[in-house]
Amino acid sequence: VNLGYEPAYGARPLKRVIQREIQNTIALTVLEGGYQEGDMILVNVRAGNGLSFERVGALRKVEAD
Repeated sequence: VNLGYEPAYGARPLKRVIQREIQNTIALTVLEGGYQEGDMILVNVRAGNGLSFERVGALRKVEAD
């Protein structure tokens, strides 16, 4: 939140930080074959303001009737 906090611009800077730090990292790992469809990924904040990503399981698909 601290990286994207800018009251004059609303939520846009926060959205950019989320995209850059989380979405882009996960997308690159998907492209490299590290995550598959349905994987659940836990994102933790490390002490040095970095993020860690860990695959913690897979979602089950539920068929509609």
